[in-house]
Amino acid sequence: MSRPVTFVPPPGARAYRLGTARGEFAVIDAGSPVRGTALLLPGFTGSKEDFISLHEPLAAAGYRTVAVDGRGQYETPGPPDDETPYAQGELALDVLAQLDAIAEDSEDSEDSEDSEGRFHLLGHSFGGQVARAAVLLAPARFRSLTLVSSGPAEISPSQQQRVKLLRDALSVMDMAQVWEAIRALEPPEDAEGELDAGLDDQEDLRRRWFGNSPAQLIATGRQLCEEPDRVADLAALRLPVHVLSGESDDTWPVPLLDDMAVRLEAHRTVIHGAEHSPNADRPLETAEALAAFWDRVG
Repeated sequence: MSRPVTFVPPPGARAYRLGTARGEFAVIDAGSPVRGTALLLPGFTGSKEDFISLHEPLAAAGYRTVAVDGRGQYETPGPPDDETPYAQGELALDVLAQLDAIAEDSEDSEDSEDSEGRFHLLGHSFGGQVARAAVLLAPARFRSLTLVSSGPAEISPSQQQRVKLLRDALSVMDMAQVWEAIRALEPPEDAEGELDAGLDDQEDLRRRWFGNSPAQLIATGRQLCEEPDRVADLAALRLPVHVLSGESDDTWPVPLLDDMAVRLEAHRTVIHGAEHSPNADRPLETAEALAAFWDRVG
């Protein structure tokens, strides 16, 4: 479970509901698109707040960043007992609808680089799989793709076991019971870290957990365990790709991410001192690497 340092948007950022042709999505929107706009997709059990420490440094670099809760994720509602809307193809269509809505807003900005409606797309972990699916559906919509701690196919066997336990629990327990089970299984030092980070006795994380749709967690958890390798399809698009990760990761081992970057002929960044969530572990270094890549793409 990702742990943002805060759930409070930084100065100058706006939290609102983005209206699209496929419904409303909760977003945090920051910065002016002087050099471009990036849509940020969070991972499994995560939320838009996972990117909260990136907004200010990326705004300073000239980028507008829009972080979104996907369908059934935290503050974006979704059906609790129907998995159909959470199929990967449906989530990819949601992303394209979000881009359409952002593009309409960008048309009114004279200092925007997004006059053609093309954007940088970033996905963290499971969000990277959704981002890849969106790019494969409509590659002309994107200036670049950044995969943050998101690998070429299914997650590692150890993480598959953890996700299967969660899916099995959600099929027989309610969200409150599963939350208590998760907390009981977490090492004590993890809970202490949350308190040190300023979270109000885990209430922010608890509120986010209860905002998730059980059907969304079950459906996306299954996708994490069954995702095929689509690297060759992505490489064939010749879209600029950035593979960014921490220096250790138990969801997709770092050597696997290195190999994926080679197969994609992608730019590769390893954030030292970070693990599966460099956007939260080392946000300033991560923002610097993102801005440098986007500057190069143009």
